[in-house]
Amino acid sequence: MTRAKVLQLGLGLFVLGAFGYWGFQLLGFKDFSAGIASEAVLISLVFIWLGTYLFRVVRGKMTFMEQRKRYIREFEDLTTSKLQERFEAMSEEEQIKLLQEIEIEKNAS
Repeated sequence: MTRAKVLQLGLGLFVLGAFGYWGFQLLGFKDFSAGIASEAVLISLVFIWLGTYLFRVVRGKMTFMEQRKRYIREFEDLTTSKLQERFEAMSEEEQIKLLQEIEIEKNAS
């Protein structure tokens, strides 16, 4: 998350708290009670967000992890297709020779 996003989120929470305070005052809460109710709502929202964040961390569904998995999958697909194209471009004798070399290396391991 960039600094700008963090600042936007902080400002958004500040504005949400102000609207919550005014909203609770409109509902008939006194000044002190409206402030406490507004804080309780904001703290609840932060705990809910934290819970969903931790749930994504435990399940491995973080944005970076998803991007990395997608990159690896696309890289493997591209590599496989390129290797397949190069293999099919070879003559039949070269293909047989390559397959025999691979089989020899596999048996040596």
